[in-house]
Amino acid sequence: MPGQDSAGPTGPTSDETNQTHGDDVLADQLSTDQVYQRVVADADHEVTSGGRELFFSALAAGFAITITFLVYASVTATTDSKFVGVLLYPLGFVYIIVGGYQLYTENTLPPVALTLERLVSIPTLFRHWLIVLAGNFVGGGLGAVALAYGGVFDEAAARTAVGFAEKGIATPAPDLFVKAAFAGLIVAGVVWVNFSARDTVSRLLVVYLAFLAIPMGNLFHVVVSFTEVVYLALTTGVDPVPALGGFVLPVLLGNTVGGVVLVTVVNYYQTSDRRLEIDRFRNVRRLSVREWIAGPLAGRSYVPVIDTVEEIVRDPDTYRILVPIANPRTESEVVRLACQLASSRKKGKVHVVHVVQAPRRWSPDADSRQQARLKQESERLLENARTIGQQHDVAVETSTVVTPRSFEEVFTVARRTSPDLVVMGWDREGLWSSARAERPLAELTNRLPCDFLVINDRGLDPSRILLPTAGGPDSDLNAEVARALQQVANAEVELLHVVAEESDVGAGEAFLRDWADQHGLDDVETTVVVGDVEGAIVQRAGDNTMLMLGATEEGLLSRLVHDSLHLDVATDVDCSVLLAERPSPRSIRDRLFGTPTRDRRPALAFRDSLETVDGDTTDE
Repeated sequence: MPGQDSAGPTGPTSDETNQTHGDDVLADQLSTDQVYQRVVADADHEVTSGGRELFFSALAAGFAITITFLVYASVTATTDSKFVGVLLYPLGFVYIIVGGYQLYTENTLPPVALTLERLVSIPTLFRHWLIVLAGNFVGGGLGAVALAYGGVFDEAAARTAVGFAEKGIATPAPDLFVKAAFAGLIVAGVVWVNFSARDTVSRLLVVYLAFLAIPMGNLFHVVVSFTEVVYLALTTGVDPVPALGGFVLPVLLGNTVGGVVLVTVVNYYQTSDRRLEIDRFRNVRRLSVREWIAGPLAGRSYVPVIDTVEEIVRDPDTYRILVPIANPRTESEVVRLACQLASSRKKGKVHVVHVVQAPRRWSPDADSRQQARLKQESERLLENARTIGQQHDVAVETSTVVTPRSFEEVFTVARRTSPDLVVMGWDREGLWSSARAERPLAELTNRLPCDFLVINDRGLDPSRILLPTAGGPDSDLNAEVARALQQVANAEVELLHVVAEESDVGAGEAFLRDWADQHGLDDVETTVVVGDVEGAIVQRAGDNTMLMLGATEEGLLSRLVHDSLHLDVATDVDCSVLLAERPSPRSIRDRLFGTPTRDRRPALAFRDSLETVDGDTTDE
């Protein structure tokens, strides 16, 4: 909604004072480019809001629409003139504007403008629309319930309210669409004019006069129409489904087309190529066409302040390792391990990305010279990573990203560059420190784009490696890493398997021999222990310099971020710990409802009652 962001219509922005191409002649009037800049800046604030904030803001707007429905029906029923009721129709919309709430028809302008600029993906736009529309409908529905059962309407007003819905249902769908398109044009036009207004009185006057046109022109607004249909169903017992399909849906489509096509797109093309010459969007990377059209459901809802990651065409024969780091000075050993792993491949390549946490709201005073200094300093710090690559005869690429969403950017870069493996440090003061505040965390950590290796660095000496395993894809990844370190670092590897009963020792030894053969691990020591899993790992880790563990069944990265990792052993040992996780498929149900189901065996079962049968593991 306009007015929520410092760049919104509540006051002039820094970019307005920076415009020098003729705008100073009209000191009291904003240019089209300046209005568009305000729209896009406010849209950036809206789209980067969390789903909860959006929904409840939209719910408040939906309930506010009930005010329009209430006064319009009540006054119309008690007066002989429809005009008196029309005069009060804009009241709910004024309430929404002043309150800064989210209304679907107003979101046909700012988020669409941001999408046209390819600063957010089309799926992001649809997600935003769905959340706002759902909130509006829930709010309108709750308002209808209050009106139907709260004794608010007298008999005459109730008949009038029912008549509104019946009139809409009786209107042919093509007529509904056209009338709704004009209403959508009005609402989006109000938003545009709101951003060009310089004072509250002007904005309220525009809102009031514009929304008068909806009832006077017999036009339709989707949230009002939905509220009317719910009220009709509650008070008369009429089946609302046909009304939703034949009345509300055409109005929804008409409002959308009217707002998007007739206002947003037209205003977009009447602006100049300099419409985004504001500091917040200078030197930012626009989405690729693939990201723009087919981004993930959550979408890319922001752009970094600085992004030097180039578009990469993958060589299928190259094994790429992505290494996101927050501090090039302290994470050199993580880069070194990645180079060791890459050197074990014929065409291994390492891409080190320096991810810098920017303030949540990057100051518009941060000009291009300041950004240039940041990039220059980052390049200087990354020189050490390139030196490490030369020592291991591995090609090392370096990039810099400055972003207010550093943890989320790891996944964005991974999807853009399609690495085979991500190697990153587990540092609570680094990238992980901002992870909890970023959106959408559950989706990020449970939909991995590739293999992940998270390192708790305590010297990172790979000379003696302990690899506990009970099978599973995460242990398979650990086996690949261990085999690579055998080749390039002469690592000694010990495989550990824990069984519940003494009678299971023989089967456990056979399992470890077969597992080592299957994964190409030669000259390894195998140990089978009876008893507690974590205790056995801690005891054996004392004789080793590195411990490799697989993910739990509910997702390693998610547990790390939420401090709910059940692997106490990861902090109980003195050696470095490598935590591995492979991507797992998630069903449509999981994606919709957020259940982090992992359809596979856990790599390491932390239960005393673990049963081992012919090398397979079975949970309780």
